[in-house]
Amino acid sequence: MVKVGFIVEGDCERIVVESSKFKKILTDAGYELVTPVIDAKGGGNLLPHNIEVFIQVLETRGVERIYVLTDLEDDDSVDIVRNRIQNQKLEMVFVAVKALEAWFLADTQAMSQWLKQGYNEPQPERTTDKPYDRLKEIARELGTSGPGNKPAFAKKMIKHFGFSVTRAAEHPECPSARELVEYFRAP
Repeated sequence: MVKVGFIVEGDCERIVVESSKFKKILTDAGYELVTPVIDAKGGGNLLPHNIEVFIQVLETRGVERIYVLTDLEDDDSVDIVRNRIQNQKLEMVFVAVKALEAWFLADTQAMSQWLKQGYNEPQPERTTDKPYDRLKEIARELGTSGPGNKPAFAKKMIKHFGFSVTRAAEHPECPSARELVEYFRAP
């Protein structure tokens, strides 16, 4: 097994990467996740002058490959984000389009579990506002309790509603999740 480490933008990304379903994606591909995942506590902390410290921590843990998971937020393209974070020691930078919560929207099964009814978000990565705002809007529209704070909702999506990055990747309008899953499925 190749030991891998992740540096992530925030709590939600850390919660998803440390989940058992995400670890299974990795182990099925011959990777072992070294935990804890490093939470950069904001995209601004993923700049080159900050990221070197995170890389050094992972290297002392025996990590052989280092990955980053961050959000696009308001940047114009995934390439802009990747170029900003660029470091020769990083294997790959994965960018959730708009924000990681778009992946929650893309997992139709988990969304249906949360909402207690069938639900399919047609374009999870193209919400008018941020995906988290869309989650709140859906809860209001359907008269169900809102998502609460982001980390608590991420934990609920995983623990109670069965969120799976693999299922999010199957959504035809969620290419950022698909990129990550396909990367680790590649031979």
